[in-house]
Amino acid sequence: MLFDMDGTLVDSEKLWDVALQELAREYGGELSLAARRSIIGTSMAESMRILHDDLGQPERDPEISAAWINGRILELFRTGLRWRPGAFALLRAVRTAGIPTALVTSSGRPLVEIALDTLGRDSFDVVVCGDEVVAAKPHPEPYLTAARLLGVPIGRCVAIEDSPTGVASALASGAAVLAVPAEAPLPVTAGVHQLESLTGADLELLAALLVDRAGATG
Repeated sequence: MLFDMDGTLVDSEKLWDVALQELAREYGGELSLAARRSIIGTSMAESMRILHDDLGQPERDPEISAAWINGRILELFRTGLRWRPGAFALLRAVRTAGIPTALVTSSGRPLVEIALDTLGRDSFDVVVCGDEVVAAKPHPEPYLTAARLLGVPIGRCVAIEDSPTGVASALASGAAVLAVPAEAPLPVTAGVHQLESLTGADLELLAALLVDRAGATG
């Protein structure tokens, strides 16, 4: 099992909203809804590029902006992190069944370490962070890396995502994909099973997704 973090397991996108809008206002502007949606699931470098362009300030240093965001979001994660509907129950069911499990996130390691206080450090056999891969989502590398570290063929993995960027990464990797939109709607995509939330999702559903994927590729 391969779980995305932000917007999939935890309702953290609202915290990112706060930090991004605060930075935009610090720079004298407002982040547009379209830009905010484009940021969901992207790397920090890409997020800062989108924010700067949206504000009409492409000359700003992305590293300075990223440092500001990282500092603020660390504060917010310590006090405001909440589970997404159904996420805790599904993760617990997966772990109880002894299924190898990875967290695959675009967030950096310092932020993930704080999130793991909520998620549980024993909830995952492997954690792949956005600052620990060469190519971030939507490239398939994060998911391929997680499968390799788990020692499980990617074709035997189910990836759960909430963003277009994450879905593209998981789909390109060859995993079966379950999409659960959080902050933005997701387009209907061939090979992607979509639910409104993880409430009611269970091991039977995950097994069925793997059967469907094998049928589609075999």
